Amino acid sequence: MQYAPENELGVVFLFSHFLKKYRLRVEKIGAAFPDCIAYQKTGWGEKRIRIEFELRSRNFKTHRHSVKNCDWIVCWEHNWPECPKKLTVIELRKQYGLGFNVWIQPLSAPYSESISKLNKAERWTVNSQASSGDLILYYLTRPDKCIRDIFKIAGPVQYMHDSWKIGKDFYADAQRVCSLPSPVFWEDIQNHRILKTASFVRGTMQGRPRATEYWPHLYELIVRRNPGVIKKLSQFSPENI
Repeated sequence: MQYAPENELGVVFLFSHFLKKYRLRVEKIGAAFPDCIAYQKTGWGEKRIRIEFELRSRNFKTHRHSVKNCDWIVCWEHNWPECPKKLTVIELRKQYGLGFNVWIQPLSAPYSESISKLNKAERWTVNSQASSGDLILYYLTRPDKCIRDIFKIAGPVQYMHDSWKIGKDFYADAQRVCSLPSPVFWEDIQNHRILKTASFVRGTMQGRPRATEYWPHLYELIVRRNPGVIKKLSQFSPENI
């Protein structure tokens, strides 16, 4: 397959190449839940495995599938941090050494000041669909209105309580990738011929929006203004998405 899959059928096609690796013998594949019944070779014979194919793992929850009647989720992207431990998730993009998402996360004072001084991994809130290895572009709100700090998610995303916040939220360790000596300002993004059409621009950078499909254009803005960070961003070059 030349490109990443865009639907479940693409996931099924790619997974067929890993049957030997997982020592699986497929009995049947169909449209009804679960999508696939397979048998995995073990030291004691064969184990029956009920498999559901999803483009993204969170779709399992969206489709209201029963956890009791499934053993594995096979997906291209695992974006369900609170996935029940009973389910084994096979994330195919990791098998190819590819795949990360890019998130924009706004920060106001005093958090914008804290992030600028952070040089070690520390727990921060993240988008509920984020996962380990993703990239976070921290957008500093007024008066800065710029992207200056770039971090990666350096561990599993967890849904949990925190001492300084009422209720639960999604957290993960964030580790600095680089700082931008020449930040990318709101005006740069707002006036860009492609980026100005993005939902995160129309939403004035509110929430924790996903910006993966626009990463090639953001990356170009960043490295054109900051050529010194190209090496630090090498693993996050657009061709690795």
